[in-house]
Amino acid sequence: MKPIVVKLGGSTAGHAEMQRWIDLLASASFPLVIVPGGGPFADQVRSSQKSLGYSDDAAHAMAILAMDQFGIAIAERHPQLRVARSTVEIEDAFKAGLTPVWLPSSMTLRAVDIPCSWQITSDSLSVWLARQLHADDLLLVKQTDEYTHYATVRELAAAGIVDSMLPDMLGKGANLHVAGPAMLDTLDLPLASIPGRRIMRHRQTEAMGAQ
Repeated sequence: MKPIVVKLGGSTAGHAEMQRWIDLLASASFPLVIVPGGGPFADQVRSSQKSLGYSDDAAHAMAILAMDQFGIAIAERHPQLRVARSTVEIEDAFKAGLTPVWLPSSMTLRAVDIPCSWQITSDSLSVWLARQLHADDLLLVKQTDEYTHYATVRELAAAGIVDSMLPDMLGKGANLHVAGPAMLDTLDLPLASIPGRRIMRHRQTEAMGAQ
């Protein structure tokens, strides 16, 4: 069975929803890998870039390391979780019956197909990992329910709910789902299916016009 890639947004850090999502994802009856956002660690990179004067290339590397830091913080919040730095370690976690939390720096810092830009965030890095794992389904967990007002991936990007690179990074075969805090009240443990709302690539009229 192909794993589900789940990005747990850094915006959940410091909120009760963070632990609720961790408990829910750790209970899943299907394989999934958690991708951490950057959380307060990435916020520090952004806030200090101007005062310290480092380049966007340096900031990109530091933001990925921030994801590593948030991932370590996530993994220690539940005994079912194990940090993983490679596809081999992800598979090892699955074989051990555990849920991997991906620390992306080892795989992504030298990846030529990942731009060094603030335009690419853990959203698009989740898509990138899904490609490496040949995963068909991606869930983005956000600390907002505003996504319910939008129908397509590009509308979410225009609203700033997902990063601007994600619509182009998302392959044709990938299924994108988004969930927010309100979704938690509708879910029970153990998690038996992918939560969240399925996001369309195009509105129906746009898709018909492209044919």
